[in-house]
Amino acid sequence: MKITILAENTAFARDVRGEHGFAIWIDTDDHCLLFDTGQGLVLTDNAQALRVDLDAVDMIVLSHGHYDHTGALSAVLRQVAATVLVYAHPDALLPKYHRGKTNVREIGMSTATRAAIVSGRCHFTPSRQSTEVAPGIRTTGEIPRRHPEEAITEPFCRDPEGCEPDPLLDDQALFLETTPGTIVLLGCAHAGMINTLDHIQTLTGNKPIYAVMGGTHLRAATAERMHWTIRELRRFNIKLLAPMHCTGQKAIAALWSAFPNTCQAGGAGTVFAF
Repeated sequence: MKITILAENTAFARDVRGEHGFAIWIDTDDHCLLFDTGQGLVLTDNAQALRVDLDAVDMIVLSHGHYDHTGALSAVLRQVAATVLVYAHPDALLPKYHRGKTNVREIGMSTATRAAIVSGRCHFTPSRQSTEVAPGIRTTGEIPRRHPEEAITEPFCRDPEGCEPDPLLDDQALFLETTPGTIVLLGCAHAGMINTLDHIQTLTGNKPIYAVMGGTHLRAATAERMHWTIRELRRFNIKLLAPMHCTGQKAIAALWSAFPNTCQAGGAGTVFAF
């Protein structure tokens, strides 16, 4: 199995560009999956530079409904001849905003992405439950928020006035069951990385987690939150940890310091082979 980072904040390969976004290509020989599509500025060009054939995609899984994870969906669907299965939590289609100090900005799916989903160019499968999208590959579905330490503190909201908080129930991860253990792919982990890993172990009967890669949304984490997260991560005995995208440089540095023999760098163009 080969996992290729197609879109990420940084670029790690020749002729590949970075953007604030995230997308992963998964090739299992039997199936080709796209987990998120990035913001939409680099995915198709990066795929061409990395010799990834987007036409071969069987299914697309969306981690949540923010623009930096769904922006290239319409471009991919235009390029693919066959009808592609698209999986997401139903709340991913809801309006999404972020309240700043001086304004409220829209951060949800673009008009083009929404139109592509409802136009019939894909077979859209909304679900709140864990769903097997291919043999040994499943979504988490909606993730229980067990740990108060991972409560959402950023001002995400559902209305343009910025008054109704968005609990981001659409946040989900993708996990792959392999011989060495479970490989976990995180979009942003708005539900909390530890909440996500605990939920996955519940779904798999406490099978060991071998690798965790993707966004962990720790960029605004306090020192206390980071200390708690690192302590909790140790109980999973993860062999490969690749924090990316919305993790934030300070949090990435803390994770590398805590797990120097486990962390690996990830950026657009990085390939992980299992």
